[in-house]
Amino acid sequence: MTDGEFLVKSAGSQTKPIESNDMKETIRFKLNGKSTTLDVEGDRKLLWVLRTDLGLTGTKYGCGMSLCGACTVVINKEAVRSCSLPVREVRGKEVTTIEGLAQGEKLHPLQNAFAENGAVQCGFCTPGMIMNAHAMLLKNPKLTRDQIIMGMENNLCRCSAHKRIVQAIESVSTKR
Repeated sequence: MTDGEFLVKSAGSQTKPIESNDMKETIRFKLNGKSTTLDVEGDRKLLWVLRTDLGLTGTKYGCGMSLCGACTVVINKEAVRSCSLPVREVRGKEVTTIEGLAQGEKLHPLQNAFAENGAVQCGFCTPGMIMNAHAMLLKNPKLTRDQIIMGMENNLCRCSAHKRIVQAIESVSTKR
């Protein structure tokens, strides 16, 4: 056995060396509007591929259990928690992270609204909040206050900026 190999043995089978490269998969998808191809272990969580392999650190690690929403990205217009999603699940899909919302130097209306409404207190939850709100607005550009509150219920903010977060989303929704 050489470096880069390890042993895999399943019940009733012989032990054989497996090249670590044999576990990598080619994953093709669109990331922030650009075609992306990765050779990566398919079971790695999307969050860590985004942060460590691609340098997109706007998506945050919060709880690691899909409960807080800090890791939210948009996949095919749906808000998805990237901390629990194997990267192989994005094959052939469109993934948008917080970095993909702005158009060059021009912030997305949600990003502006969060800043204007003071909904960015410490900023840690903000990317996940914005991405969740973005997915909601993609489905329904004219959200009611109750729909916003219900839709944002599972994105947690430890700074208690929820009222300002709802106001920010509401301000974008009423402009559409």
